[in-house]
Amino acid sequence: MAVDVGRIGVWCSSRIWPQDAGAVAEAAAELEALGYQALWLGMSPVGTLEQPGMLLAATSALAVATGIVSVWDAPPDTVAAAYHRVAAAHPDRFLLGLGASHAHIVERGGGQYLHPYRKVAEFLGGLDAAVPPVPAGGRALAALGPRMLALAASRTAGAHPYLVTPEHTRQAREVLGDGPLLAPEQKAVLETGPARARELARGALHIYLQAPNYIANLLRLGFTEDDISQASDRLVDSLVVWGDETAIARRVAEHHAAGADHVCVQVVTGEPALPRSEWRTLAPALT
Repeated sequence: MAVDVGRIGVWCSSRIWPQDAGAVAEAAAELEALGYQALWLGMSPVGTLEQPGMLLAATSALAVATGIVSVWDAPPDTVAAAYHRVAAAHPDRFLLGLGASHAHIVERGGGQYLHPYRKVAEFLGGLDAAVPPVPAGGRALAALGPRMLALAASRTAGAHPYLVTPEHTRQAREVLGDGPLLAPEQKAVLETGPARARELARGALHIYLQAPNYIANLLRLGFTEDDISQASDRLVDSLVVWGDETAIARRVAEHHAAGADHVCVQVVTGEPALPRSEWRTLAPALT
């Protein structure tokens, strides 16, 4: 059985969560009280999956998902053991999000980024062969292109596309078909001034617009090389919704109408801290 992540959640880098256990518990409990149904931890280290475990322990119903654990960081049996430690303590609330990451990240760590699709497929085979195995319903894939989306549909609970538009969500649902989870990430800037909003958005997009897999996906969606290299207003406004609570809720609704089961909102502030004030402001409109 797949983990129920609900209709709305937040995406937040694991790197900006506080180290203090009490602070983690306080923030996670408030997130749940605000009505968000899932928390996606970006750039999740494997280890013992200690951070997801802490967040789950601090809440009673909130689902926690990794967005993502890289398939290059540890062997499948290590990841499977860590998964079972967390999932056994918090049944039906932990979703293991996996993905191929990016060449520059893998190679910076000393690895070789070769045949990412094959690597992901083999990694899923390793999770199937682990003792005990990681069930398909307990894992999801970061997926953008048709092949990875199809793999997510056939071998996991579904797909977690990152840096996408509602049009991509529509196309992804066509590939996935009915049933598999579709949980896109949506960046949001709670700012009504166009110049400041786009400045923050471009700052958040810069690193991603250098990554070949994101560039390829944006070209498939009809953006031009100039859109990408110049971070045009057209591109920025399509990838990052900005404005008041109503504008952000409207974009989330567009993803749902296009076929998303769940949308996880990443609030962009330009600051390396939890956007707790923005989560509070957005909650009535989103949840």
